[in-house]
Amino acid sequence: MNPSTSQSASFKTLVGSLRDALHGPEQFTLSYAAELSAFVRFNNAKVRQAGQVQQANIGLKLINGGRHADLQITLAGDPHVDAQRLSEGLQQLRETLPLLPADPYLLLNHNGWQSNNVQSHPLPDTEEVVAQITQAAEGLDLVGFYAAGQISRGFASSSGAFGWHEANSFNFDFSLFHENGQAVKASYAGHDWSSEGFAKRFQQAREQLEFLGRPLRTLAPGQYRAYLAPAALEEIMGMLCWGGFSAQSIASKSSPLQKLYGGDNAFNPLVSLDEKVSGSLSPAFSDEGYPRSDLGLIVNGKAGAQLVSSRSAAEYGLTANGASGGESPSALNMKAGALPDADILKRLGTGLYISNLWYLNFSDQPAARLTGMTRFATFWVENGEIQAPVSTMRFDDSAFSLLGSQLEALTEERELLLSASTYSQRATASALLPGALVSQLTLTL
Repeated sequence: MNPSTSQSASFKTLVGSLRDALHGPEQFTLSYAAELSAFVRFNNAKVRQAGQVQQANIGLKLINGGRHADLQITLAGDPHVDAQRLSEGLQQLRETLPLLPADPYLLLNHNGWQSNNVQSHPLPDTEEVVAQITQAAEGLDLVGFYAAGQISRGFASSSGAFGWHEANSFNFDFSLFHENGQAVKASYAGHDWSSEGFAKRFQQAREQLEFLGRPLRTLAPGQYRAYLAPAALEEIMGMLCWGGFSAQSIASKSSPLQKLYGGDNAFNPLVSLDEKVSGSLSPAFSDEGYPRSDLGLIVNGKAGAQLVSSRSAAEYGLTANGASGGESPSALNMKAGALPDADILKRLGTGLYISNLWYLNFSDQPAARLTGMTRFATFWVENGEIQAPVSTMRFDDSAFSLLGSQLEALTEERELLLSASTYSQRATASALLPGALVSQLTLTL
């Protein structure tokens, strides 16, 4: 029996025992999260730490008469121990429920839906990956972190719903430092490790590192033509996802995209953005027990679907569509444009090539106006050729300008960017984004 089959079977066993243990009107939901991950930390292009993490936990919710309580339980991998922990947890929640008030916004899904998605992309041996990284970085000051392996998610309810999701992925997040202290930050991530793909991505970072050896160019505040690489665009999209597509935020008029959903503003017709669950690392179901499907959040520059959690559905009379409690996208997919990567510098002409943005925040949230810093490999370009690295600058501009009136083109090629978060467990969030050429970006200092 392979590990994935064993995990699924073990989860089903726990679900069965939980159903048998219910009393009268009690209901439950049970979520499952596990990983088998390899972690390797690099410093000065050498392996400084390597290991594996194997962990699994379940989230139990017990419901009775409108009251509900939750408990997280770490699994031991021993069927008898795990069954005992679940039984004790159930009793603990039973004792807690009478102390709680009924929840007016509790909206359970009573459909017995079924979902099974196993993405069995093979990953290379960690030793093979380490060999490729150290060979490519020979003679360089590389700092990085490689995480890879299988992530599993599950869900079951007393109403008969059952979902299972597995996906293999890798994420190599790294920086190359110049002896002058400047750095290039990059990543290579996905489901299928390609030696050619990694070599191409690393060579791009290496070429940018050479430009960092030139004298820094300091720019005066003003408006500049600019190219935003996918990693820089991800920072902007990440801010817009902070309540931007949330049904609760839109209903309470606190969304940074309020003017988009109100029809008062729009993005460039080139901009189409989906929450594309299919084929992503994210499961096709939520911890609240609702199936998830692909959603068009922005369609040809105009407002599309909202992300609706069960609580928002109950409060505002909407239909839940599997959004998490935070109602943020977890599988962003922006439609590609027509600008080939090979023509980026030529089309930019004279202006800024921005690889990364940093420390973003809203300077005017209702107007979707953002402020932040350029960082790492930002270059001044003249006549289609990189001239010099640029000193760190602050920008302040509206997303409706950058991705609206000032957007000239999106690239044909897109980059898959996986969340590098490993807080408590490896994250499943992803973004597939192009680069963006804008005719005007405002630098303030």
